[in-house]
Amino acid sequence: MNESKKELLSYLENVSLFLIGLTLLAYPLIFTSILTSPFLLTKEILIAITTILSLIVLSIRMIVEGRIRIRTTPFDLPILIFGIVVFVSALFSPNRYDALINFVPLFFVIFFFFVMVNVIRGQKAMLFSIVSLLTGTTLAALISTLSFFKIYVLPLSYTHVQAFSTVGSLLDEAIFLAITLPLAGYLAWPLISPLIGSNKQGELLSGRGKIHPSVSIAATVSAALLTVGLIVSIYQLATSQTPLILPFVTGFQTGLASISQDTGRILQGFLFGSGFGTYLNDFTRFKQATYNADAKLWSVTFSSSSSLILELLATTGFLGIVSYLFIIYRVAKEHTFFLPIIVAFVAAFLLPLPFVLQTLIFIVLALFAVLRANHAPSRYEDLEFYLVTLKHGLILAQPEGERAPHDPVNTRYGKILPFAFVLVILALVGYVGYLSLNYVLSDAIFEQSLIAFSQNRTKDWYDLQGQAISKFPYRDLYQRTFSQTNLTIANAVASNQPRNSSPSADVQQQIVGLIQQSINYGRNAVTLSPNTVSNWSSLSSVYRALFGFGQNAEQFAVLTNQQAIALDSNNPQEYIALGGIYYQLGVYDEAIRQFQIAANLKPDYANAYYNLGHAYEAKGDTDSLKNALQAYQVVASLVQSDKASSDQIKKEIDTLNKKIAGQGGQQQASTTPETNSNLNVNQPSQELPEQKTKAEIPAPPKTATATPTPTPTTGATPTPSL
Repeated sequence: MNESKKELLSYLENVSLFLIGLTLLAYPLIFTSILTSPFLLTKEILIAITTILSLIVLSIRMIVEGRIRIRTTPFDLPILIFGIVVFVSALFSPNRYDALINFVPLFFVIFFFFVMVNVIRGQKAMLFSIVSLLTGTTLAALISTLSFFKIYVLPLSYTHVQAFSTVGSLLDEAIFLAITLPLAGYLAWPLISPLIGSNKQGELLSGRGKIHPSVSIAATVSAALLTVGLIVSIYQLATSQTPLILPFVTGFQTGLASISQDTGRILQGFLFGSGFGTYLNDFTRFKQATYNADAKLWSVTFSSSSSLILELLATTGFLGIVSYLFIIYRVAKEHTFFLPIIVAFVAAFLLPLPFVLQTLIFIVLALFAVLRANHAPSRYEDLEFYLVTLKHGLILAQPEGERAPHDPVNTRYGKILPFAFVLVILALVGYVGYLSLNYVLSDAIFEQSLIAFSQNRTKDWYDLQGQAISKFPYRDLYQRTFSQTNLTIANAVASNQPRNSSPSADVQQQIVGLIQQSINYGRNAVTLSPNTVSNWSSLSSVYRALFGFGQNAEQFAVLTNQQAIALDSNNPQEYIALGGIYYQLGVYDEAIRQFQIAANLKPDYANAYYNLGHAYEAKGDTDSLKNALQAYQVVASLVQSDKASSDQIKKEIDTLNKKIAGQGGQQQASTTPETNSNLNVNQPSQELPEQKTKAEIPAPPKTATATPTPTPTTGATPTPSL
């Protein structure tokens, strides 16, 4: 190999290592407010960009060398199996698009693991990588600690809160610091060990060379700051910032139910779960009615289980949990006590870990693999791949340097294999990267639409949401939100018409067009994510707003709300919504039944009894009025500590008593609920005025359980006159 080629390869190696180091430094720190998820999505983008750039550099290196050289580790096969299982779980998921969107970051993280183990070679590279990660984590801990003492070093106003953390939350930061703190301890050990009379060298010193004293001093300072940051985080978590974590019993129950009670896909559910990243749907579908007894958590919807292991059980099934345990088994088989990875895996069993921390586990796992390679290089060999004659199998893989002169390598076409390998990898990563770019751009546009809404820029709010959907039409959140946006604007246009006057043909056409779009986008949302209850609830609210305006709106509102109940059958709020529809339609017996179910599911839910009382009262016969009084009395006993609600229900009880005694005549017992009261009769949030000739409106999709296959339609979006 000539000198110029050696210099080029050395330069490429340094570039790759620099990218890794810069990423590890920035990972704990980076965030931005231009995205809907300022912390998580920003870090996912960082990993994806670094992975793509590193693969390009590695590809150039392979082409220059004319060979494919890949370092092997004991964790390669388990990680590949885990990635394949997660991908298959996403393909089989009823919410396929959600699961695939959540899989993409894992796709890049897995590639990032292989990039790290192939780029970080030797102790110097290892130290550089660890120091980079520790530097970023230490700065993150310092920012959080200073914020706790109300010293705000960042110029952004939304970071000026005591509980601010660049990692995302105090719980995530505490786990992040607990995992990385031992790394600082390893580097600081040469400085600390003489002070405690120990002659043992740390794991990092078992390779060639020694750690420079300046590195140990810096690591000692880092360890001290990380410890302080960890203590501050834990203190806040134990006092003012107690995290909401799903009870372990509920997490265990929903995990088992997800893989054993998924009607219509028992085998798929058992093997692959509901789909990676779709735990929210498992929670709503399989939580038990006893969950409503928790006064603090009953109305909280969890998108993460009680621990990462339980979440993987629910979302990736039996094969997902086995493949993840296979990774842990391979780590344990190394018989090396590497504290960061042990802390990470213990946390996976005990706590919910968002993707920020899941990524950190793979980073630490890569560092552990490199550390073991430095310690026992014979176990971590580099494999070279060659193009050979068809007689010998086309492709040959051998440990580096073991090819004998008589091996049947086709030297004439030797560089074809690196080119082919590079093209395949770059095509795969490039395609996923292109889709990811559209997703990120759409997310930024959607965030701008939310800002426009907060600033009352209605036209920008509307147009930007449409642009977000055009850029990436596979996210149900966009479709559901835009559905409500169209309905809101249609309602505003209708409300602006003079009283007792018919709207012009153009205005009428605009209102009908907006309504059509509202329903279409709502239908798109349930097509994309048919197991997401909020999509069906939102579509039901659209149909409910069209009572008296659209044909069959009443029937469609009931059907879609019933589908929401099928997906969240133990949620009393869904039954109150359905009861509210029947109440609005004057079908009081059915309204009473739904409100009674809500009250049975949560006997201490005052608003369920309040709606039940109103349904009985509206029915009007003597027995019903007495039942209404009983329901109101239950309400009164439940809201004694809430003065506004207590005063409100006392007035209504007095009015109802007069009605029962025949003293109230035709007086209505209901009063308008006070704005600060939790008692209210369920009513549509928006409602268009009736019209003589009802508009024809699309029906809802027939089922929520079918796997979505069609691409969502957007159609022509009418621009509202504002």
